[in-house]
Amino acid sequence: MGRGDLTNAEWDRLESLLPRGGARGGRWSDHRRVINGVLYRVRTGVQWRDLPERFGPWETVYKRHRRWSADGTWAMLLSRVQAAEDAEGRIDWDISVDSTAVRAHQHAAGARKAPSAVPSKGGGPGCEPGRSGAAETGRPADGGGPLGECLGRSRGGFTTKIHLAADGRCRPLAFVLTPGHYGDGPQLKRVLSQISVPRSGVGRPRSRPDHVLADKAYTSQKNRRYLRRRGIRHTIPERLDQQRHRQNRGSRGGRPTGFDSEHYKKRNTVERAINRLKSFRAVATRYEKRAYIYLGTITLAALTIWLRT
Repeated sequence: MGRGDLTNAEWDRLESLLPRGGARGGRWSDHRRVINGVLYRVRTGVQWRDLPERFGPWETVYKRHRRWSADGTWAMLLSRVQAAEDAEGRIDWDISVDSTAVRAHQHAAGARKAPSAVPSKGGGPGCEPGRSGAAETGRPADGGGPLGECLGRSRGGFTTKIHLAADGRCRPLAFVLTPGHYGDGPQLKRVLSQISVPRSGVGRPRSRPDHVLADKAYTSQKNRRYLRRRGIRHTIPERLDQQRHRQNRGSRGGRPTGFDSEHYKKRNTVERAINRLKSFRAVATRYEKRAYIYLGTITLAALTIWLRT
């Protein structure tokens, strides 16, 4: 076992969850060796062709990662591990939300548009999470969705932004991608809508946090109304311009928003979760042209964090 490979305990947790049959009824290459190859690449950020020979042919490793990113296998594994943790009461449902910009490598640009002949399933993925719409080629259905490949220009240059919700133990619970110039506040609803932890018995997946903590970027009235409508308690500071506007309106401005400064100190959990994610070099710098493959890379990194925390 090499440095960073799956331990026996981690493999025991994943083995029973992995797909049994290969493409067209064939047999998969050894799952453990291939997953370790993908982990090596995600951890180090090397080019696929430079993978060590002990992981087998690099094409096999890359195609497995691409296929499982497209058909939702990585997301399924993450969901199952989260469900097992929740069943044992090891998820802290005080959720913190934030985002981080990721610099895109120059090779991440120039993705070709997928053939229009491929039928669309659910409107196509692009940056849309949970809608892989994978065709037999392993590509998303319509090659981009409403947000394209989630690449944009911001102060940091050519970037993609990861919007993240983390539990109270600094583990990524849900995330979405947008181009780098997109704001944080409008993505709160999208991020929280991705939280879906299956129950161990009967019942719908758990999707409502006990509490949400976020910084001033999320302080809009629209976000507060959304959280109140769902019955989610929240701690979000109010911007100074909003305070002045409310005070200038007098009695029509409404009551001040509640703010627990002591509870707000817990928001650093999402910052620490982001640091854990960015310890994987293929997450800290985006090399993939396709957003759905990069989303699969983030999902595998998050899965590793859950297995090892």
